[in-house]
Amino acid sequence: MSISPEQCSVHTHSDLCDGRDSLEAMAAAAFDAGVRYFGASGHSHTPIPHDAGNVLPEDLTDYRTRLERLREAYRGRMEVLLGIEQDSCSPQPVPDWADYWIGSVHNLYDPATGAYHCVDWDREKLASCRDEMFRGDALAMAEGYYADVAAMAARHPTILGHIDLVTKFNEPAAFFDEVAPRYRAAALAALEAADPVRTLLEVNTGAVSRGYRTVPYPAQFLLRAWRERGGNIILTADSHRTDTVAWGYRQAADWARAAGYTRCVVLTLSGREICPL
Repeated sequence: MSISPEQCSVHTHSDLCDGRDSLEAMAAAAFDAGVRYFGASGHSHTPIPHDAGNVLPEDLTDYRTRLERLREAYRGRMEVLLGIEQDSCSPQPVPDWADYWIGSVHNLYDPATGAYHCVDWDREKLASCRDEMFRGDALAMAEGYYADVAAMAARHPTILGHIDLVTKFNEPAAFFDEVAPRYRAAALAALEAADPVRTLLEVNTGAVSRGYRTVPYPAQFLLRAWRERGGNIILTADSHRTDTVAWGYRQAADWARAAGYTRCVVLTLSGREICPL
């Protein structure tokens, strides 16, 4: 039986972190939407004050237990994968029971002040990051962000999450010029740190579904560079609610095809499966 991209949704969040709905509701919505490979990727715990209530607790026992129950409940109908979105600022290691993990950067740490600055919370916090940590230099902020992405990529995550998240509030060039040589050099250097054999690059529609962007992550120049290196992609919805669990895959596929892709990867309990876009 052939697999289609719409049958896989492995970047999802529940009310155990910053999602709206329960794990059980997310799984049910995925199944009803035709998903047959569902993965929960709750945000790993961090000590960051503004993350309180928006990340998983330090003790992951309940998270794991509920996912294992879902796996049994859907056995033979939908594969349930145990995942986590590992934050670059998380002191906890990726759990050894995880079937896959998404490596992401959401916060930048300022060693001079001990403060954490979130790059995807809202425009005001992004501006504060630029002004307080980088003295108003938005391109320096982007360079700092991509340095952290490069460090995360070097850890060989299963999926490199929304690699250009720093652009979430940048349409149209609100903070920096995305064709500036400094910006593109930093972004490409981060991509170069990723292993195209071990890591998938996600084409992520989450910011589009929430009205922050008009096109998925990542930018076309990054997708093309990844393809030239032989890297594979996976389509994700980065869903935080039941009605977006497989949102925008047609747009994601079109976006990937525009960069020259003809196929993508689906994650299953048996490993990676290649499917046409």
